[in-house]
Amino acid sequence: MENKPAASNFIKNIVIDDLKSGKVDQIVTRFPPEPNGYLHIGHAKSIWLNFELADEFQGKTNLRFDDTNPLKEDTEFVQAIKEDVRWLGFEWDGLFFASDYFEEMYNRAILLIKKGKAYVDDSTADQIREMRGTLTEPGQNSPYRDRSPEENLDLFARMRAGEFPDGSKVLRAKIDMSSPNINMRDPVLYRIVHATHHNTGDQWCIYPMYAYAHPLEDAIEGVTHSICTLEFEDQRPLYDWVVAECEMEHVPHQYEFGRLSLLNTVTSKRKLKLLVDEGFVDGWDDPRMPTISGLRRRGFTPKSIRDFCRETGVSRGTGAVDPKMLDHYIREDLKLAAPRTMAVLRPLKVVITNYPEGQTEMLEAENNTENPEMGVRQIPFSREIYIEQDDFMENPPSKYFRLFPGNEVRLKNAYFIRCNDVIKDADGNVVELHCTYDPETKSGSGFTGRKVKGTIHWVDASQAIPAEFRLYEPLILDEEEEEEGGSFLDRVNPNSLEIVQGFVEPNMKDAEPHDKFQFFRHGYFNVDPKYSSPGKPVFNLIVSLKSSFEVKK
Repeated sequence: MENKPAASNFIKNIVIDDLKSGKVDQIVTRFPPEPNGYLHIGHAKSIWLNFELADEFQGKTNLRFDDTNPLKEDTEFVQAIKEDVRWLGFEWDGLFFASDYFEEMYNRAILLIKKGKAYVDDSTADQIREMRGTLTEPGQNSPYRDRSPEENLDLFARMRAGEFPDGSKVLRAKIDMSSPNINMRDPVLYRIVHATHHNTGDQWCIYPMYAYAHPLEDAIEGVTHSICTLEFEDQRPLYDWVVAECEMEHVPHQYEFGRLSLLNTVTSKRKLKLLVDEGFVDGWDDPRMPTISGLRRRGFTPKSIRDFCRETGVSRGTGAVDPKMLDHYIREDLKLAAPRTMAVLRPLKVVITNYPEGQTEMLEAENNTENPEMGVRQIPFSREIYIEQDDFMENPPSKYFRLFPGNEVRLKNAYFIRCNDVIKDADGNVVELHCTYDPETKSGSGFTGRKVKGTIHWVDASQAIPAEFRLYEPLILDEEEEEEGGSFLDRVNPNSLEIVQGFVEPNMKDAEPHDKFQFFRHGYFNVDPKYSSPGKPVFNLIVSLKSSFEVKK
């Protein structure tokens, strides 16, 4: 991994102190996703933090799936998460599932019941919610709170045996209904769910709640630094209570940091799933989605995401980051690595009337002017070419230096051409230009007879490869919260995707999925792995060429 220091990382300082003081001999972290959706850019920050901390201090990182809710989880998500973690450049030391520990969690719940620290409650979910109280009012004890340990043990065993329907009973911790921390007001530890689990099948019909299972998993695995985002800070007392009252041999500690969020970007799994289910995108890997698989399909690289996470730093502060910072790092990663080539997205035919019919010559072009080691390529040039529609104006404003009647421009890597005639269709639309070229102005010939102010790109019409280009704008229009009674779907940008048909140089005919290129004047593009086919590539716009954004030194 790269050795560039993070902008800030208070958790790293904690780890250093713990190792120096002998509090821990070896750091053990974990990345604990719930397999109920695809990972997004916020998860990338957590992945980077947990794996790089352990890597830097010769520790270990486990990948653990918190699969405690069979109604929302699927092996599809498990496989996608594994792929995302590996793609980002990390490899776990241990692969675990919460479901691996269901039997031990059950036994620890038995221990709590025997100690008088847990009880079976017959109240409905609504009743429990009402009894919980508010931030200003204490909760009320359940009428079932004083059941004897013997009765609770019997009921809990029968819950496991499947005697009771869903929602009829829960197991609750017996803590303090007047606690100022609502999370400590007898939280639910187990609920009844008669559903097939992706990992354990129909072996269980009671499932632990995340807040109960999570600390036990950390303790079982010997995690030293349980790193999570700030929304879990209020749950830390419950985390510590579960570990202590369940008498776990190993005592992990929870540390919270400010989560990564991006302006105008949805990272709620529920909302992302809604975008998929309602057909606003073509899947979790849609290039407009902030999922890791979406970023990968769009063309972002693992290094660009890791550098972005590192630059945002690790602190307890909150606040949204400008997505332009992420764009900056993919530009930095690709500027020396991506071949530079020409693509015409909205073609306008140009006939060079004084160029010999049937003749084709090969011209030399650099593959990357900033990286000479990438060498050169040969591109064909003949009588008919395509240029961009917006590189021509019949009645241009002042200081327009591209092609217009009577004006001369340079074709990149080729010749000067002058526009002589404009061909229009019956509706008055420009459909073709007739130009002449000056053979003495060949690029690289040293011609100095005159200068032109405009250079435009082009592709040879006879050998150009048809291509589809997918151009993206932000999926969400703004960061404002949806109005009361409205939906965030009302803020989905109807113009977030534009599909255009154009041409690329013939050397692109063998482009493979995920190959990346810089198209002159357009931006960086990635060959889409989903819709490309042999001889008909589809290119996703990764990012434009330039931005006013600058990383602060």
